[in-house]
Amino acid sequence: MTYEQEHIIEGLKTGDRKMQEVLYKKHSPFLLSVCRRYVKNTADAEDVFIEGFYKILSKIKSYSGAGSFEGWMRRIMVNESLMHLRKNNNFSMTLELSNVDIKYEVTYDQNIDYQQLLKILEILPTGYRTVFNMYVIEGYKHREIAEILNISINTSKSQLIQARKRLQEIIKKKHLYNFA
Repeated sequence: MTYEQEHIIEGLKTGDRKMQEVLYKKHSPFLLSVCRRYVKNTADAEDVFIEGFYKILSKIKSYSGAGSFEGWMRRIMVNESLMHLRKNNNFSMTLELSNVDIKYEVTYDQNIDYQQLLKILEILPTGYRTVFNMYVIEGYKHREIAEILNISINTSKSQLIQARKRLQEIIKKKHLYNFA
C-alpha cells in the first residue's frame, strides 16, 4: 500500500471530507464501471454506485488493510450490484442444462476497447451478463455464483456457456451495431 493510500484511508476513518472527495475523484470512474458491467440501465447503475460509495465510507473502519483497497471497494460495488439485480430479477427463471461439461472456445476481436465491451455486455440478458461478470471478470467459482444468486451450479455453468456463445455472435456481427 502506498503512503498516499494510507493517508487517504486514515483520513476516511476520521471522517475527513477532503479525503472523501479525493477518494471519489480518484476511484469513481472505475467503481462506476464495475456497476455498469452488472446493471444495464445507466441511472440504476449510478444509484447502485452511490449506495456502494456510501457503504465504502460508512464501513471504512472495517477495512483492515489486508488485501488491496481497490479490491475491497470493488467487492462492495459488486455486492451492491448483485443486491440490486436480485431485487429486480428472478435468476431461477433461467435455462438449466444438466451435467454441463462443455468446453466452449471463444474467439474475440482484440481491438474492442472497454467502452465497446460494456456496450456488448449490455446486449446480454441479465442472467448471462451477471454470471459472465462474476465468473470471468471477478473470478468467482460456479459454486459461489450459485450460492450468491440462489441458482444451481448447472444453471451457472449453462448461463456462462450461453453468455460466451452470445458474446461471440455479437462480436462477429459488431459491424451491425453502433459501438462508437
